[in-house]
Amino acid sequence: MAVKPKLVVFDLDYTLWPFWIDSHYDAPFTKISKTNVKDCHGKQVPFYTDVPKILQKLKADGIKIGVASRTSSTIEAKELIKCFEWDKYFDYVQIFPGAKTTHFNNIRRDSGIDYQDMIFFDDEHRNIRDVSKLGVTSFFVPQGVQNEVIRCGFENHKNGVKHNI
Repeated sequence: MAVKPKLVVFDLDYTLWPFWIDSHYDAPFTKISKTNVKDCHGKQVPFYTDVPKILQKLKADGIKIGVASRTSSTIEAKELIKCFEWDKYFDYVQIFPGAKTTHFNNIRRDSGIDYQDMIFFDDEHRNIRDVSKLGVTSFFVPQGVQNEVIRCGFENHKNGVKHNI
């Protein structure tokens, strides 16, 4: 296992943004500026503040980035990622209903990266448990991705801790 992960994978809902894409906002989305996106009713769509800089730093450090989301609102999630201009950071995108283990099997197949060289951040205990069983360092995120969460996740990875729940 590498001290630094080769791939970092994020859930979307309540991990990168503070809502469920399938119930809180309605597409189509309109990009007003890089940090201002509105839904079809004119409501501003938020994201966790640290996310853009975290994605930039991971990419600058040469770490691959992925998304694994179980939402049934696949088109809307991809549209929102594009509006936030995060699509340029994501190397692997798995957005569809079903088990997170399926998402990770696909990511592993497509990337060639071993599970032990990945970190996963998610807000649901069941996903953390399931993915950690694959050998992925999985970090529970109760209040969204922030710089401190990333630091702790990397520390767990370095120390061989498979999950924090």
